[in-house]
Amino acid sequence: MAASVQQQSPHQSELTLQGQGFNNEKSDIEDGITQQPVKPVAGSGAPDGGLTAWLVVLGAWCTSFCSFGWINSVGAFQEYYQNNLLRDYSPSTIAWIPSLQIFFIMGMGPIIGKLYDSYGPRWLILVGSFMHVFGIMMASISTEYYQILLAQGVCSAIGVSAIFQPALSVIHGWFDSKRGAAFGILSTGSSIGGVIFPIMVTRLIKQVGFGWAMRTCAFIILFLLIIANLTVKSFTPPRPQKVSGAQMLKPFREPEFIFCTLGFFFFTFGLFIPIDYLPVQALQAGVDPNLVQYLIPILNAASLFGRIISGILGDKIGRYNIFIVVCYLSAIWILGLWIPCNTQNGLIAFAALYGFCSGAYVSLIAPLVAQISPLQEIGFRSGIVFFVSSIGGLTTNPISGAILEKPNGWLGVKVFAGVFCLVGTTFILAARVHRVGWGIKSTF
Repeated sequence: MAASVQQQSPHQSELTLQGQGFNNEKSDIEDGITQQPVKPVAGSGAPDGGLTAWLVVLGAWCTSFCSFGWINSVGAFQEYYQNNLLRDYSPSTIAWIPSLQIFFIMGMGPIIGKLYDSYGPRWLILVGSFMHVFGIMMASISTEYYQILLAQGVCSAIGVSAIFQPALSVIHGWFDSKRGAAFGILSTGSSIGGVIFPIMVTRLIKQVGFGWAMRTCAFIILFLLIIANLTVKSFTPPRPQKVSGAQMLKPFREPEFIFCTLGFFFFTFGLFIPIDYLPVQALQAGVDPNLVQYLIPILNAASLFGRIISGILGDKIGRYNIFIVVCYLSAIWILGLWIPCNTQNGLIAFAALYGFCSGAYVSLIAPLVAQISPLQEIGFRSGIVFFVSSIGGLTTNPISGAILEKPNGWLGVKVFAGVFCLVGTTFILAARVHRVGWGIKSTF
């Protein structure tokens, strides 16, 4: 039935659901009637451009730079902590720092999503900006493991969650036919941040020490988040509403949403392993340390192009179609290239190819959820997906660290990452097949 529903815009979807009583205190769902998800489509009242809309994208770009751009540099911190500040701790213990960052960024999703749906982005981004900058400043004066864990792994990460998800969610109201392009542009912020932060942190640590390196990053983030606070706004005003238990469970009755959630859950287990461990593995493989510091920037620079291209192509030939292709390629690069290659040139090639393909994850995760969700539920549903994904983000690095301590540890880590990327992408494929079938010409 879902495949035959006439395509509607996000704003038309919202009006349709209001007409069905979805936003009323007593809805059809509460009466026990199960409804099919309404598909958002073209022809909405979204501006799809204009100065204000693109200023919103600019602000969202700043949050992307300061959030996932910062997180994409964790490989540089893993290498520094493991070989310097926290060298007395095992790799799996140190790995809890980036793991907690990923967990809180995604795990706060349902809470942040519900607050966004009810109150909009303004206060979330303001409070999140303070916590993110404060956490980094506290990390700059930390000397013990638990201090860095709390400052960088908890406080800063909660702040990142509060700025990143609302900035993503507002785009749905401002753009419709150009939505993929808008997401592709804003997601380049994380790629550029992932290029700049690792190089800057590595060089500043050598020149001025760890403390001032972190404080310099905090000042840059503060400046960009001021811009975000001034420009990011919702297209439609928030409407606080009561949500029943039946409404909260409704997404879990929809096969496409279940498949999509499982896909991101499994894919996250593999996604961050190359980002976190590529510099460490390269050093152990004998790669020139002066080159190792550029591997993560190379990966993130390649992901910049991957995010832009996947967003634009997603608008034209289907976001699910693009995501499935490039994420299968990500798994292939891990299993077919990273495993056999331990040479300098091979690792550079892997960083570039994996970065380009895996860039679609950040660019398309929100549009994929939005494509199968009513407009007024996008924040909540995105939050569910982020929360489920956070389980993988929390556990994958400590698991990888434990695998490294075994014989043939690097082989085990690479197989672990590649297999989970394969499994996750297959569930996304299942969501597509359930909605439009196996036809390769279907735009979805």
